[in-house]
Amino acid sequence: MPVQSLDVISVNIWQILISLANLLILFLLLKKFLYKPVRKMVAAREEAVQDVYRRADEALENANRDKAEYEQKLAGADAEADELIRVAQQNARQRSSTIISEAEDRAAGMIRRAENEIGLERSKAQAGMKQEIAELSVQLAEKLLEREINAEDHRNLIDSFIDGIGSEGNGDGNVGDR
Repeated sequence: MPVQSLDVISVNIWQILISLANLLILFLLLKKFLYKPVRKMVAAREEAVQDVYRRADEALENANRDKAEYEQKLAGADAEADELIRVAQQNARQRSSTIISEAEDRAAGMIRRAENEIGLERSKAQAGMKQEIAELSVQLAEKLLEREINAEDHRNLIDSFIDGIGSEGNGDGNVGDR
């Protein structure tokens, strides 16, 4: 048996060459029919992935540009809103000052009218009091003198006397306030 074990262990050069030739032929066939199409497919996939990345970058750039425009418009809208609020407040202040000034003018007019009416009523009251005093004085003088005197002269005399009394009183000619 020792002879047989050498056959199993022996190196057969022809068999090695045929195996190498088979390997080379298989490599060339795989390279021709499998490697080139796989390379083309990988290149196409890589190009598709690059296209997806390029479109994603463009979309991101567009989104950033849109975001900047939005923020700019928002800032403009905020500024416009602030301006509108400022103008509205200014208009409200002007309107309120106009209303207040009109109310003050009306109140001043009412006060002037009331003062004029008071002055007229005071004048009427003074004239009425002068008239009554004059009439009483005439009656008193008639009874004292028991004679009739000229009413017009007597009335003028009493009016000048009453005017003198009114000016000596409070300085305003108001006889009723003494």
